[in-house]
Amino acid sequence: MATPSSTISISLSLLLILGVAISQSEARAFFVFGDSLVDSGNNDYLATTARADSPPYGIDYPTRRPTGRFSNGYNIPDIISQRIGSSESPLPYLSPELTGQRLLVGANFASAGIGILNDTGIQFVNIIRMPQQLDYFRQYQSRVSRLIGEASTQRLVNQALVLMTLGGNDFVNNYYLVPNSARSRQYAIQDYVPYVIAEYRKILLNVYNLGARHIIVTGTGPLGCVPAELAQRSRNGECSPELQRAAALFNPQLAQMLQGLNSEVGSNIFIAANTQQMQSNFITNPGAYGFITSKVACCGQGPYNGLGLCTPLSNLCPNRDLYAFWDPFHPSEKANKIIVQQILTGSSEYMSPMNLSTILAMDSEA
Repeated sequence: MATPSSTISISLSLLLILGVAISQSEARAFFVFGDSLVDSGNNDYLATTARADSPPYGIDYPTRRPTGRFSNGYNIPDIISQRIGSSESPLPYLSPELTGQRLLVGANFASAGIGILNDTGIQFVNIIRMPQQLDYFRQYQSRVSRLIGEASTQRLVNQALVLMTLGGNDFVNNYYLVPNSARSRQYAIQDYVPYVIAEYRKILLNVYNLGARHIIVTGTGPLGCVPAELAQRSRNGECSPELQRAAALFNPQLAQMLQGLNSEVGSNIFIAANTQQMQSNFITNPGAYGFITSKVACCGQGPYNGLGLCTPLSNLCPNRDLYAFWDPFHPSEKANKIIVQQILTGSSEYMSPMNLSTILAMDSEA
C-alpha cells in the first residue's frame, strides 16, 4: 500500500509531467525544411558523403563536438529557436530521441545536398529530397495525433513557424556543378530559373496544404561569392559572374512567386527573406560587421580555404567570429546570427511582407 508521502510524491510527479506537456503543447512548434544551411544532423543517419560529423565541425557548439550541423556552432534554426523562446531546437526527424513530448517542439526535416529539383545532389546518393521531407512531415503529424489528438495536432501545425531554405544547390550542385551539365544543356540559365521557381511553388503549396500557415522562405545567398566558388572560378578574389547572375535572377522571381501565392491563398502565409541582401552586406563590407575577411573560409584548404571539405586535416582559424564563412560554403555562427537578426527585425528591404517579430506580435494579439 502506498504511504501518504509516496502518494503525494507520485501526484506531484504527474502534475509536473502534465505541466511540461501543456506548456510544450502551447508553445510554438518549429518545422525546418531544406538543405545543409539548416540541416541539424539528419544526414548523420544516412549513408552519404554530405555529412558534418567529424571535427572541427561543432568546435564552438556547447558540446564542442560535431552535431551534423554545417557550422562551427549554432545554425540558423538553432538561433531562431532561441529568439522565439523555444525550449530547444527541433531535433532532426531521423533522431531516435525525437519521441514523446519532444515531438511537440517540432522537427527538422532538412538534409544537406538537396535542392528544389530531385536530380540536384545526385552525387550525394542517400539524402532526403523534398518529396521525402514532405512525407516525413505527414508521418510526423500522424505520430503527434496519437499523442495529443488530431484537433490539437492541426492547431499545433497551423500555429507553428516553418522555415524553408532551398535553391542554392540547384545551381551550385546541379546547373553549374560541371561544365556542360545535363541541366545547362537542357536550359539556358534564364529559362532554368523559372523552371526551378515553378517546381518550388509546388513544394510550397504542398507545405501549405499540410497545414503550415507561417512560412519563412529564404532566398539564396550571393552564390558566386562563397569561398568554394572563389577557389574554383576567381582570379583576383572577384565573385563568379555566372553564379551571381543566377542568384540575381532567382531571388526576385522567388519573391514575386511568394507574393502571388499569398494573393492566391488570400493571406500573408509566405514570408520572403532576402538572404542575398543580408549576406551581401557583410560580404562587401566585412569590417562593418567585425569580420576580417568574407573571402577566406575559416576551415578548409587551397585558395581561400575553398577547396574540398572541412576536415581534421584542414587549415583552421583560431577565432571563428572573425570569419564570415566557416567552411567553403557555409556561414559561420556569427554570420548566422546576423542573418537571423534581420529575419527577426529587418525592414522591408530584407523581409516581405513582414519580419518575424511582426508575425509573433500579431499572433500574440490574435
